[in-house]
Amino acid sequence: MAEAASSTDSTIPTHTKAWYYSEHGRPCDVLKFDPNWPLPQLKHDQVLIKVIAVSLNPVDYKRMHGEFKDTDPYLPIVPGFDVAGTVVKVGGEVRKFKVGDEVYGDINEEGLSNIKILGTLSEYTVAEEKLLAHKPSNLSFIEAASIPLALETALEGFERAQFSAGKSVLVLGGAGGVGSYAIQLAKHVYKASKIAATASTGKLELLREIGVDFPIDYTKYNFEDLPEKYDLVYDAVGQTDRAFKAIKEGGKVVTIVPPGYPQAIFFALTSKGSNLEKLRPYFESGQVKPILDPKTPLPFSQLIEAISYLETSRATGKVVIYPIP
Repeated sequence: MAEAASSTDSTIPTHTKAWYYSEHGRPCDVLKFDPNWPLPQLKHDQVLIKVIAVSLNPVDYKRMHGEFKDTDPYLPIVPGFDVAGTVVKVGGEVRKFKVGDEVYGDINEEGLSNIKILGTLSEYTVAEEKLLAHKPSNLSFIEAASIPLALETALEGFERAQFSAGKSVLVLGGAGGVGSYAIQLAKHVYKASKIAATASTGKLELLREIGVDFPIDYTKYNFEDLPEKYDLVYDAVGQTDRAFKAIKEGGKVVTIVPPGYPQAIFFALTSKGSNLEKLRPYFESGQVKPILDPKTPLPFSQLIEAISYLETSRATGKVVIYPIP
């Protein structure tokens, strides 16, 4: 095990424990554990993080399946986007953070390309200063790890759709990671006039708790057949073709599920620590809350079980791995 890290180079680790895969396939077939993965040289704008908690995202298993081979060709890789941890070393040009700071963020600036070979499912990881933010003091590392990719994705969707106060929104997949943050941002940040969202029967009460005016049980109703229409449909599950039947005249559809759809606003997240800083007051005030799946947290040793569970699409909110050894 790497020696405890501090600000002196003599105690900074050169290797890390990490999960990795060297071929594409199902997590249970391809994920392996390496107790001695080499750490890259720290660049001037980067920090070295002692990882404490990591949340999983659908992009993790989609990469593993090989869905992004054209833009993500490197193998072997350590997966993982979201991280919460402490800074153990800073590059020469880093000004926002110092050793000992508690930070969180999505360490991949571009969601589907130029993805780091060393992700966050590792004892230590490396990230650019601009992708990170200070962890809100009222949140645990588990809660903080659940936030970055999903929250930033929800925010970017609203920004791209130019959503504003007084407009209505329907969120498809409201109980998932991105969906649950989209609902909360619509209510507390954007002051939407009406918020509807889809989920399965057992998750409708959660939707009400986080701000949904009109929960829709997708096991009983087709949302596009209901009379209510919306200024924006935020598609977090891949039902974009149906979404166009639920918008008002002049309404918009935004989707995060490739390959998108003609006339829809499709995007892959651009990660920015500044967005986390901007939304920090909403977490500190308790208006916006992390939504954690009941199975959370799962230990580092159970990564394969955790990511296989996420693949079922039955998770509520976010699945977090904690503690990292």
